[in-house]
Amino acid sequence: MKQSLFTFIKSLREFLANKLNQYNTTLPYVITVIVALVIVVGGINLFVELTETLKTEMLASYDTAITDYIIYYRTPGLTSYFKFMTLVGNAYGYLIVLAVFLLVSLLVFKRWKYVLQATLVLALATGSNMMLKRFIDRARPSIEHLVSVETLSYPSGHAMSAMAFYGFLIFLVTKFNINKVMKYVLIIALIIIILSIGISRIYLGVHFPSDVAGGFIAGFIWVVFCILIFDLIELFRKDPKT
Repeated sequence: MKQSLFTFIKSLREFLANKLNQYNTTLPYVITVIVALVIVVGGINLFVELTETLKTEMLASYDTAITDYIIYYRTPGLTSYFKFMTLVGNAYGYLIVLAVFLLVSLLVFKRWKYVLQATLVLALATGSNMMLKRFIDRARPSIEHLVSVETLSYPSGHAMSAMAFYGFLIFLVTKFNINKVMKYVLIIALIIIILSIGISRIYLGVHFPSDVAGGFIAGFIWVVFCILIFDLIELFRKDPKT
């Protein structure tokens, strides 16, 4: 994405140079940020479209059908697995993962900024999720809950945070200079974690499938936006013309 951003900014700079005799050298970056915001707004619009269908009978039927299908396969082994995965998506789970990631970043990659970036993405997703829950005010499913919950239902905080945090880690893994097999293994493992955390919330009876879908969409919006901004900041710092 960084190379694409660089190419876009270079093309934008050449366009502005041809059209304007003089312009502020930071203008291409400002325009790029605006484009990034437009992308985010488009994602939010998709999120809002899903939100507006929450009370429709069609979505309710899909929620019921998917939930019934998933909980039909409840077994002691799967219950233990999904309870563990839902713990991975809790605050303590992220603290442990961040601590391990910090050690790896400092000892292997000699960079701590990746941990700071991942923490920021997680914080943005978590904070915005709390606001969205209060604004939308959707109650939890009325079926049996296998774990205790206290907050509202939509969007799923576990799904949103998992997509934002582990999705951003997937992006970082693609940048790391490591063995290709190891890179693919890590990416697949992170995808499984994201999906398992989302499915766990349906399996445990504490979320509707649409809650998880909404959380995934909102989390992905934060991933894309933060990657754009982080890459843009790095390009801006290295640009000799600014």
